[in-house]
Amino acid sequence: MSKLIAPSVLAADFANLQRDVEMINRSDADWFHIDIMDGVFVPNISFGMPVLRDIVKHATKTIDCHLMIVDPDRYVKTFADLGCDILTVHYEACTHLHRTLQLIKSHGMKAGVALNPHTSVHLLTDTIQDIDMVCLMSVNPGFGGQSFIENTYDKITQLKKIIDFKGCDTLIEIDGGVTDKNAKQLVEAGADVLVAGSYVFKSSDQVATIAGLKSMVNPSI
Repeated sequence: MSKLIAPSVLAADFANLQRDVEMINRSDADWFHIDIMDGVFVPNISFGMPVLRDIVKHATKTIDCHLMIVDPDRYVKTFADLGCDILTVHYEACTHLHRTLQLIKSHGMKAGVALNPHTSVHLLTDTIQDIDMVCLMSVNPGFGGQSFIENTYDKITQLKKIIDFKGCDTLIEIDGGVTDKNAKQLVEAGADVLVAGSYVFKSSDQVATIAGLKSMVNPSI
């Protein structure tokens, strides 16, 4: 399959959010990546359900929703009702991860699990067959614009081995510090989805930046 690009709405201009959503619609991007932060699990608050509802109203592509919140089970149905296609929860926030994954799937969404930089991919060995996507945090979660953590490449390689050994088709998503300087190396290591925030939205031509990233990781397309 082709490698996917998911611009992070967290880096968009919130005063012109519909404009930026429509930019993603007409670009070569594949998904909308939407970070929901509660100020408890991470030291920041992003946006909540009313803003997400308005994003979904205008978006025409897959909604990839990343919950950086405590006790995510409470809101699974809410996010399904809002139109999320993929719901990712943090391993570190789930006491009963398998139960949470089944709950997400019971509401018709694909289930993702995010891992913080300090969390070993081997902790997912027993649940990987129930996970549609693993989101490897390549920065510490909570804020945009951080520097990429180089150990991420090793984590991708380790996770890919687990996925292959278990015979799964789980996707690997990378979130944090993705640019044209590391995108190709990330997909060569085994990544399937690249989340790009500041790199896209701080560029002078966002559509062209997305197109360049997409062609870089899909040279044969």
